Amino acid sequence: MTGVLPVALEDATKIAEATLLAGKEYVCVMRLHSPVSEERVKAVLGEFCGVIYQRPPLRSSVKRRLRTRRIYHLDFLGMEGNNVLFRVGCTAGTYIRKLCFDVGEALGCGAHMRELRRTRAGPFVEDEGLVTLHDVAYTFAQWQETGDENLLRRFIQPMEKALELLPKIHIRDSAVDALCHGAHLAAPGVLSLETEIRPKNTVAILTQKGEAVALARALSSTQEILRMDHGLVAKTRRVLMPRGVYPKMWRGGP
Repeated sequence: MTGVLPVALEDATKIAEATLLAGKEYVCVMRLHSPVSEERVKAVLGEFCGVIYQRPPLRSSVKRRLRTRRIYHLDFLGMEGNNVLFRVGCTAGTYIRKLCFDVGEALGCGAHMRELRRTRAGPFVEDEGLVTLHDVAYTFAQWQETGDENLLRRFIQPMEKALELLPKIHIRDSAVDALCHGAHLAAPGVLSLETEIRPKNTVAILTQKGEAVALARALSSTQEILRMDHGLVAKTRRVLMPRGVYPKMWRGGP
């Protein structure tokens, strides 16, 4: 397997959860075990769009229990002999090699995954800022010689980049340090928020400047939060900003 692999450094490892749960996109070469017409392949691939049931393969890092996954799109790209090229967008945790096996079963000929490339992982796209480990090693050596931090910015991106696809709540400056100490977010601290937030959603809590403060679990929907003037709207799950970046504007206990 090749392609996009986000790597978090130092304190940014706290947002690894957000990248793991984000949707993925792959380009795959599937090998059919016997000849099948192109029209038949296209038709069967179309049947796998939407919610599917999937049991992880024998060699996997999770329990082999039946679960549901969503296929957002499954696009036929070409076919040469028994090799089928397709692009698939799916939820996190979808096993593409198992998808190939299931497609082969539906075709009645059997199939397996021959080659796989990840072209998207959440907000990180193959065509935008992808670098190889050789690029990293070369650029790091240049930085050591010159001390020019702009060199590192070619492949080290802000933590907030990984949170682009999460629903966001922007908070007042007066609430920032309280959340940095582990407090939950109350309605008076909310400055603005995005639409389509639903209870139990993982949301990104940001400052007015767009700086990441915390990851939290929403307790109410966008519409409910807009009507609230007191009470908790989200429970802090992971603090991302160090304490003391914003001044303390809250009173602690005795």
